[in-house]
Amino acid sequence: MTKHKATEANFDVAVIGTGPGGEGAAMQLAKNGKKVAVIERHDSIGGGCTHWGTIPSKALRHSVSRLIEYNNSPLFTGVGWQSGMTFSQILHYASGVIRKQVKLRSSFYDRNHVTVIHGNASFIDQNRLKVTKSDGSFDFLNVDQIVIATGSRPYHPDDVDFDHPRIYDSDTVLSLNHDPKNILIYGAGVIGSEYASIFRGMGVKVDLINQRERLLSFLDAEISDALSYHLRNNGVVIRHNEEYESIRGYDDKVVLKTKSGKVMQADCLLFANGRSGNIESLNCEAVGLKPNYRGQLEVDENYRTQVDNIYAVGDIIGYPSLASAAYDQGRICATALLHGNCDKALISNIPTGIYTIPEISSVGKSEEELTEAKVPYEVGRAQFKHLARAQISGNDVGCLKILFHRESREILGLHCFGERASEIIHIGQAIMEQKNGGNTVDYFVNTTFNYPTMAEAYRVAALNGINRLGN
Repeated sequence: MTKHKATEANFDVAVIGTGPGGEGAAMQLAKNGKKVAVIERHDSIGGGCTHWGTIPSKALRHSVSRLIEYNNSPLFTGVGWQSGMTFSQILHYASGVIRKQVKLRSSFYDRNHVTVIHGNASFIDQNRLKVTKSDGSFDFLNVDQIVIATGSRPYHPDDVDFDHPRIYDSDTVLSLNHDPKNILIYGAGVIGSEYASIFRGMGVKVDLINQRERLLSFLDAEISDALSYHLRNNGVVIRHNEEYESIRGYDDKVVLKTKSGKVMQADCLLFANGRSGNIESLNCEAVGLKPNYRGQLEVDENYRTQVDNIYAVGDIIGYPSLASAAYDQGRICATALLHGNCDKALISNIPTGIYTIPEISSVGKSEEELTEAKVPYEVGRAQFKHLARAQISGNDVGCLKILFHRESREILGLHCFGERASEIIHIGQAIMEQKNGGNTVDYFVNTTFNYPTMAEAYRVAALNGINRLGN
């Protein structure tokens, strides 16, 4: 048996995890002269975002969306491309995107002279880490400061057998090795809703089981209702206010029984109900860190944990649990490590992007929130079916909704449902962030948009809302 010699090295900062949060922190620290090591337990950098979450699922969604567009286009009527495509073939495109992302992100670490160490990190004390490598060898790192950016993974309740070949979570579903005719999706949050539209777009029968009264209840109700209608109109069966009593896998099917007495079965099941922080292997007890029941750490406004020199960013600290926000958290956290406190904070209006088919994106307040706060607001709407660009592209499902104050005309919320919603929302977000009276609905009336574009939905919606004000 070969005995491996342990190595020891000194760094200013160790960043645990190479997802968006870890990358943002490492790059900012390295550019400011810190000697930085990043520790990644997997063979490739990028974290769950690149390998199991955002990138592969959105690449898969893009392929299926184009497949739907192809099959619905009168230009290709009768070609029947869909019948020859398998899930694994569509996933092949996603694997190519992942390779490109890994290569690109690896170059960032190389250019900025950040040391990348592959292995499993654990605390010895607050200034010393042990990194266990795949070959059994160890690295010991002596550091002044540490950033935890280990991300999250799908939540696994103890009474569900995730080792069964027909029971998947949002990570393992990307290795689906058969083409189901029908699927049960338990959990109708962002991930569950996205996969419901993806599988239905491939012609798979979908039962979407939701524990709440409506889909994505944090959204503006009109947008949530639009998604529900669109999914149902395309054949997805949505079951609200249901909780599972048991989930059993068999050789040829999965059977789910609900607490209300319903029995459902399908070729396979995707369990998409929550996520847990990747905390277990860190040996947090050695430094006195205490995660909550979801494996998440509490931090202050500077992203500092209960231990003065240990910080945390991204999914491991919970809300907002977005890749986009995690990268910004990493960069902002780095300023606290460098200067003692953060000179910036996340913007107050973080856009939400939900990659269903069609997409959903929103920023700011919903109608329900404004009504509860008794804010006098008005609504401006633009239906995509009335836009020339949407008619040309065939993507005419959806709308843009602007909520603005009746007196000051300040934009209070933006909500978009339809193709490219996650891109369209940023135009309105930019105006919302303007100060000194620059954030008003009148901007969209007084500016000139390219024609035909989807962006002109802002002008249409603004005029619609202003007309509601009357004289």
